[in-house]
Amino acid sequence: MEETTQLFLVPTPIGNLEDITLRAIRILKEVELVLCEDTRTSKKLLQHFQIETPLKSYHSFNEHGTTPQIIEQLQAGQQIALISDAGTPAISDPGFLLVRACVEAGVKVECLPGATALIPALVISGLPADKFYFEGFLPHKKGRQTRLKYLAALPHTFIMYESPFRVAKCLQQLAEHCGANRKAAVIREISKMHETAKRGTLEELIQQFPKEKKVKGEIVIVVGGTSQVD
Repeated sequence: MEETTQLFLVPTPIGNLEDITLRAIRILKEVELVLCEDTRTSKKLLQHFQIETPLKSYHSFNEHGTTPQIIEQLQAGQQIALISDAGTPAISDPGFLLVRACVEAGVKVECLPGATALIPALVISGLPADKFYFEGFLPHKKGRQTRLKYLAALPHTFIMYESPFRVAKCLQQLAEHCGANRKAAVIREISKMHETAKRGTLEELIQQFPKEKKVKGEIVIVVGGTSQVD
């Protein structure tokens, strides 16, 4: 028996609300329920596009407990959409557990193309984009040094997300592992009014993001691989 699509993963804007697609708006209007990280954040988005579909919280703190119930609803024929606060679900946001459960239960999953921070950051970094590695967020403590050593040895460009409060520390650690002359870029506030892109060597970027400087917004760091070292 052919599956019918019942779970839709719908990317939402990471900055400018115009980044949402017409198809995403239609799906969010047609489904019976929208799962989201923060109902307060998603309510503003849905109200902006006059979407009246009910919202239900689905985040990293309750996904293990609520996934079985959601699977039951999907198996009963309910059409459900999953969104995150911004970007594509399951990319450094909740979603993987639900998708895996759907696959195991025979529920068809469809992911709409759309907003994510890593691809625009890679493209505007000026670093080679034919091959790349996406790290996501580094561990804060345990395992951080191991991951840094691994990334430093990659021959191709790698991308990572970082908190604005740890940018200076992260750049310093990257310079220690990759070398101060490794080319990199720090992209901030993608698709927002104050989007910026700083490019140069890690040493030069450290000078632009000193520890005492307060940094705000969403941060993506892109670093060239070993094959790109002069």
